[in-house]
Amino acid sequence: MATFVLIHGAYQGGWIWSPVAAQLRAAGHVVYTPSLDGCAERSAQVRPGITTETHADEIVELMRYEDLNDVVLVGTSSGGMVLTRVAELARDRVQRIVFADALALLSGETIRDIVSGAAIDASEVATGPAQGSMLETLSASMEPGLAQWAAERFGQHPAAVFNRPVELDSFWDQSWDAAVIWCRQAPNPGEAHQRRCAEKLGARWHELDTGHYPMLSTPDELTRLILEG
Repeated sequence: MATFVLIHGAYQGGWIWSPVAAQLRAAGHVVYTPSLDGCAERSAQVRPGITTETHADEIVELMRYEDLNDVVLVGTSSGGMVLTRVAELARDRVQRIVFADALALLSGETIRDIVSGAAIDASEVATGPAQGSMLETLSASMEPGLAQWAAERFGQHPAAVFNRPVELDSFWDQSWDAAVIWCRQAPNPGEAHQRRCAEKLGARWHELDTGHYPMLSTPDELTRLILEG
């Protein structure tokens, strides 16, 4: 039995991991799928000052209060940025890390340095996909009913996560048991970015022939890769 903490990406919440979490739990594993501050069912809490680093602090505290050890951290999309910070802050609690079509920024980089062309509705405190854009994106890689269900749950994300450079002290200087999963049909964050991550970490490389949301479009395959590492 292993302990998994699954970290969602931008515009999402812990809900997006439901199909994968169900499979992991059915196999006897312990699984946490927290929604980050200001996201999903916590969207009413959105406010200035929520950053990648404060999101990471939340996960670190979750691991501390729940006495989690030998944790497999899995991050997708901007959740990869949170993962890197969590890993360096709670090194003694982390067994393995998995980037699932995830951003893995170097200290001082921003999402805007890597990702471009996204259609968004933005304010000073939050940003999100343009109305109707998520349904179109999701429909390209999953059946209509699932795409509609997911599109209704996408929302805004704290703006500073996009605009503020990430802060990392030691992550890239440490040795990690790591895997990178690239989704071939996803234009962002893209193969080059994820190859950089894999090369810097000496990580195992996996590919899925799907879009940016494999936890919905190909949950069986993604679960298998997460378990394999």
